[in-house]
Amino acid sequence: MARRRRGEVEDEVEAEEQEQELDQESHGASLTFNEPLSWRAGKPIPTGELLRRLDALSNELREMDQEEIDKESFTKVAKELAGQNLLTHKDKGVRAFAACCLVDVLKLCAPDAPFTGSQLKDIFTLFITSILPALSDPSHAYNNQHKYVLVSLTEIKSIVLLTDIPNSEALTLHLFSSFFDIISGSSKSSTGEQIAKEVEYNMTQMLVILVDEAASLPPQVVDVIVAQFLRATSPNSGKGKHGEARAGDKQSTLLSKELPAAYNMAKTICNSCPEKMARYVSQYFNEVIMDVSATTSKPNGHRRMSDAADLEEDEAPAGPTESDLNELHKAHLLLRELWRASPSVLQNVIPQLEAELSAENVQLRLLATETLGDIISGIGAAGPPPPPPMDPAAYPPARLEDYPTSHISDSILTKPISPQSFSQTHPNVYHSFLGRKNDKSAVIRSGWTTAIGRVLVTSAGGIGLSREDEAALVKGLGEKLNDADERVRLSAVKAIGHFSFRDVMTKLGPNGGVSKSGSVLCSLADRARDRRHPVRVEGMTTLSRIWGVAAGEIAAGNETVIEALGAIPSKVIDAYYANDLELNVLLDHVMFEQLIPLNYPPGKTKGSKAANGDSQSQSQTNGDAPFNADKIRTERVLLVVKSLDAKSKKAFFAMQARQPVYSNVLHAFLKRCEEFNGGVMDEHAKEIKAKLDGVVKWLADLLPDPLRTTHELYKYAKLHDRRSYQLLRFAMGPENDFKTVYNAIKEFSKRIESAPGAPAGLLETLIPIVYRSASLVYNRSHLPVIMQYTRSDENGLGATAHEVMHEISERHPKIFKDNVKELCKILADQSPSSTKANDLGSVETLKALAAFAKNPNSSKEIPRDRKFISTLINFAQYGTPPKAAKYAVSILMAASDKKEMHAKDLLEKSMRDWEFGGDHFLTKLAAISQLTLLDHKITDEANDEILDITTQQLLLQVRTPAANDDPSWKSDADLDDECQAKCWALRILVNRLRVAEDRETAQKLAVPVYKLLNGLIVKEGELSKKNDTPKYHKSRLRLLAAQSMLKLCTNKLFDEFLSPVEFNRLAFVTQDSLMDVRKGFVQKLQKYLVKNKLSNRFYTIIFLTAFEPDQSLRNSIVTWIRSRAKVFHDQKSRALESVFARLISLLAHHPDFSLQPDELVDHARYLLYYITAVVSEENLPLVYKYAERVKQARDAIPSQHPENIYVLSDLATALIKKWQEKRGWIMQTWPVKVGLPIGLFAGLPSHEVAQEIAEKVYLPEPVEMDGLLDDLVRNADKKKSVKQKRRFDDRDDGSHPAKKHKSEPKHRTPKAPTVRKERTPKVKKTPAKPKKPRASGTLSTPATSPAERRKSGRSASARKSYADRDDSEDDEEMWEGVAQWEYLSGDQEGAAPNQKRPRETESEDEEDDGDLSSAPEEEEAAEEKEDVEMSDVEPEQTPESEPEPEPESKPDEAEEEEAEEEEPEPTPPRSNGKKVQPAKPSSKKTPSRAASSRVTKSKAKPSPAKAKAKAEAPVSRRTTRRRGAAAKEDSAVEGSE
Repeated sequence: MARRRRGEVEDEVEAEEQEQELDQESHGASLTFNEPLSWRAGKPIPTGELLRRLDALSNELREMDQEEIDKESFTKVAKELAGQNLLTHKDKGVRAFAACCLVDVLKLCAPDAPFTGSQLKDIFTLFITSILPALSDPSHAYNNQHKYVLVSLTEIKSIVLLTDIPNSEALTLHLFSSFFDIISGSSKSSTGEQIAKEVEYNMTQMLVILVDEAASLPPQVVDVIVAQFLRATSPNSGKGKHGEARAGDKQSTLLSKELPAAYNMAKTICNSCPEKMARYVSQYFNEVIMDVSATTSKPNGHRRMSDAADLEEDEAPAGPTESDLNELHKAHLLLRELWRASPSVLQNVIPQLEAELSAENVQLRLLATETLGDIISGIGAAGPPPPPPMDPAAYPPARLEDYPTSHISDSILTKPISPQSFSQTHPNVYHSFLGRKNDKSAVIRSGWTTAIGRVLVTSAGGIGLSREDEAALVKGLGEKLNDADERVRLSAVKAIGHFSFRDVMTKLGPNGGVSKSGSVLCSLADRARDRRHPVRVEGMTTLSRIWGVAAGEIAAGNETVIEALGAIPSKVIDAYYANDLELNVLLDHVMFEQLIPLNYPPGKTKGSKAANGDSQSQSQTNGDAPFNADKIRTERVLLVVKSLDAKSKKAFFAMQARQPVYSNVLHAFLKRCEEFNGGVMDEHAKEIKAKLDGVVKWLADLLPDPLRTTHELYKYAKLHDRRSYQLLRFAMGPENDFKTVYNAIKEFSKRIESAPGAPAGLLETLIPIVYRSASLVYNRSHLPVIMQYTRSDENGLGATAHEVMHEISERHPKIFKDNVKELCKILADQSPSSTKANDLGSVETLKALAAFAKNPNSSKEIPRDRKFISTLINFAQYGTPPKAAKYAVSILMAASDKKEMHAKDLLEKSMRDWEFGGDHFLTKLAAISQLTLLDHKITDEANDEILDITTQQLLLQVRTPAANDDPSWKSDADLDDECQAKCWALRILVNRLRVAEDRETAQKLAVPVYKLLNGLIVKEGELSKKNDTPKYHKSRLRLLAAQSMLKLCTNKLFDEFLSPVEFNRLAFVTQDSLMDVRKGFVQKLQKYLVKNKLSNRFYTIIFLTAFEPDQSLRNSIVTWIRSRAKVFHDQKSRALESVFARLISLLAHHPDFSLQPDELVDHARYLLYYITAVVSEENLPLVYKYAERVKQARDAIPSQHPENIYVLSDLATALIKKWQEKRGWIMQTWPVKVGLPIGLFAGLPSHEVAQEIAEKVYLPEPVEMDGLLDDLVRNADKKKSVKQKRRFDDRDDGSHPAKKHKSEPKHRTPKAPTVRKERTPKVKKTPAKPKKPRASGTLSTPATSPAERRKSGRSASARKSYADRDDSEDDEEMWEGVAQWEYLSGDQEGAAPNQKRPRETESEDEEDDGDLSSAPEEEEAAEEKEDVEMSDVEPEQTPESEPEPEPESKPDEAEEEEAEEEEPEPTPPRSNGKKVQPAKPSSKKTPSRAASSRVTKSKAKPSPAKAKAKAEAPVSRRTTRRRGAAAKEDSAVEGSE
């Protein structure tokens, strides 16, 4: 039965299926679902049943094929599905299944949906507001149904129906917003489950379809799309719920390593529909950008580019409101990101940016400039990539081959990416962008500079730059480094600060190194001395950091890096000469934080990973040797010193020489703080407070803000932190190794920062003092390594190590003493003999030991055993070169207990059978010379023999025949034995005179010596009657004679023996024909003047350098003169002013003096040289008074033309008046009487004669002279004017002077003169001469050149203000802190010249310190960069007067000889903290030395040929040289540096 029934049922089913197949064949497949889905009110279908029915319907619909269905069968179901009962059902499942059914119906019935318009709107409302947003929760119970709806709408493109629904903008906006929210993670489930990638893909595709198919998108939808690109600005975009970062996710830092999903979705939309999105984006930016720009742009879209229209930002046309600017800023951020994501959509927007570049409003132009710069660089809304790691303390140091080719950001958001080359895609816009380089607004130029820095760093977003484009951008960056506005210069420096080491070498290096005039790196070096403090802070720090990172390559000998960056330490240390307190503090910071970082090397544990690039092996730098931090650090110190030129090396040594002084003062300060006891004192409170005040004032005077420093030092004293006191003592103690010093400073810094009562800036104030006081560079840990380098010359640092060791021995004997025995042992091992020569390096060791032995306390540390004494005697007898004997004798006389016995023995051996050319004859001469100085009683016994050797056998003999092809000069290394022997002979004679103990003996010995020296000076080094001395012998001898004369005059007694006539002859050495002679003489003169060893009359000599043909030497002399002027100004001394009368006398007896107007104007140049440098509005009346005063006396020096002094007096007063008129100064009458030096001037015989002289005009051809003087003053001014116009163009040291010194014809032809007021000033007669401080000349004010306002009052009014403003700025810079010196006063020629010479007996080695003052070369850039760079003032090198510390003991007189040939070195600043160190001067034009004879030229301007023909050949030769120099620099006499 069952079997039959089952068979019947099967038959029935089969029949029904066949029937259905027949129906389908005729009408298509029909929907079999026949259950109701709607209900009447009040009788709902149970939810469970409803879900079952919808599930069944969904399954059936899913299986149906669109092409084989009966669409009419869907009518009922479609109506029920679109009913409100299902669409608004409260159950999520019902809505989800209903949605599935609806998308299937849409699919099956496509393209004709079986719904009305209102039903479609309800259906899509369900999709968009309920179903699709639910995709944000992947854990939703009906997530599969939600995904089915999404996939169906996307694949079948049913979503397009949304565009046919009327008023569907709100739904479209909701769809885009919800999708972006979902994919960005802001609507995820609490479980934090990620949305499936397929869901993201289908969402994106759905939006792409909508954008592509829609005729237009609502503006709000476009806003939503482009707003997604701003997600790139958020570090947390795309992260967990509410944007929090999730640990363990793909990113654990704030910056994402991949783009946000919503960003990618918007990017895909833009790239899939570029044409439509380009239109939409263009409309978007039209609304935001152009609406705002239109209100401020000119009608033609261009802004005027007139150079004259120099409107500042606040003078620009009224711009957009703050809210407009906020919108603009947002829009420009979007532009940056859109370029990275889809540049094609910006094809219509970029031209709008070009129009914005021409907007009158500065803010709009700035936005456009910055935006285009970032677009070209591929920088997005997240901003530029972080700066590359540039750690000067990294170890091993960076090497170029290991350096990454490009710095890759860890975050995709900040990684520069440019899909295409902007310059090729939009060439017109690119060139318009480049044109912003010369925008009238400094703000725009600053923004442009930052932008091109980024373009260079990112290589245009990774696309790369053509060679031409890169060169143009680098050139633009260099120009902006010299811009007139400090903001632009600062931006340029910061832009370079973001370059990696490789970028510096590959992009800036080819443009030229720091020494190449006009290069970017050279301009950057100039910014280290910028007038504006923020610029120079950034400039010096950036420059030093670059060198610190490059130190590894420099040490390895990479020539390319050395050529480009090797001179950086010199450029940085040169800033010491500016003598600016802020700059000195900055120099301290870069010295110990960039050049020689305190934490270098950081330690072995950090050595395996360099901070400047990829991992590097330690073996690169240190091989497989054990890690030796002391050696590594010492090598860096020596590398810095090796990189310095001669001038900056002196400054470096001067900085280190401050350490003992500062250390003593800081020790005193700590002691006073302990006594102060935090302000709680039982007794002697007033006395303790006064002592503390003294030390605090000393320290405060050396820092930029004395009031703040004083306040904070008292705050520190009140903290009374005893541990910090001890830490500072650890840092200063010479007995402590470097690790102890460094740890002490580190702990001290932490304590001060965390101290509860410490003010915020206390550490900032204390750190420079700590840096200057601590044993950081010269440390006991470094000295053994330095000694090792002196022996091994490893890495070519041997010579540098010798220099540093000598400095330590002389300046820091406490550090040196621990290694003295080892040095002595080294010397003993190298001891020479009659058959064995010593190592040449041992001379430097002897020199260092001799410097150490000068101090009586230090000499006790030198071994006195027989072996070492024997070693010294051997060096004194057989040492080579001869200086070895000199140093050995000095050590022997300081250390030996039996010095007399050894001296006698040594003298006897040296004199025995001495003959020229004998064994070690030069060494014996050197020993005799030093013995003569150190123990003259021994040598007195052999006077006759010594005189015979020095004069008869050496000085009066000529063994080397002269030849026509002889060079005029030879270096020390190339000098032949005869020349060396004559030099030693001359030293012996001078030393014999120097040690004379009484006046009578001195006078007796001085006659032949003075005669010899004067003869060498007058006869240009010739002693032979046959005139057969070789040229290079003569040049050496006359230089040594002139220097010896200066040395003798450091003694007051011998100074008196130098008559005015002889003084004049000596002065003319500054105009020697040879540069080496002029330079050597002037440097020695400067050294003695700075050390206050010469009387003030010697300052007169320096002004004969007015015609110095070597521009760099002349500029260094002018700078030195200014530094001295600052010293005297601060001391309220009138020494320089009183020199003016001496200068008039000297010029009156000059061999080139002539009354021809065009010859006399040359003498006017000397006077103008003085006036422009020394005269200020303050001292103008006094200088004028001295010029007038000359006409109230007669010439005391015998002369055929005694009226010459009156000619020059009239000439000087005329020049002073013209200078005063040009500067717009007011000259008051000087109320005090002034005197003239006896010996140069004498009283007039009667009142009538005086009246006659005063009323007579001595200037020849007054009208013609007036025109010539007008030209002279005007041309000098004009030159300065040119400088002012071009001062920001090419600011390097060397190029500007050349550019500016345009060869112009001499303004000799008198202009049709305007008849002017009488030249002769109506001089008030000054009664008797009061005593006046003795002149000691140096230029004081910079030779500023205001605009030419010479003759007409009209031009005066226009330009005077500019000139005055410029001058005052220069003067302010000039008068900033300079060391104080004690100079004697007194005008009388015969007055004691050096009554107050505290260091008269110092050793010459110490005098050499003074040469820092004589060192400033290349300071010419100071004036040329007037508004950009600070005026240069030489730092003084003498130790500052200290409040507490004991003064160092003075060396014996013998020490002076030791330093004779040593390079001069600077010493620390004086009590006011400002160091003024004269520069290495050089002689000026080369007037003849033939000298005492006066030459009056009858012709206006004899040609060189005629001059040669004259009888007095040297004079005419000098005159010719002077003419050439005058033609070259004509009107720049005033100090054209």
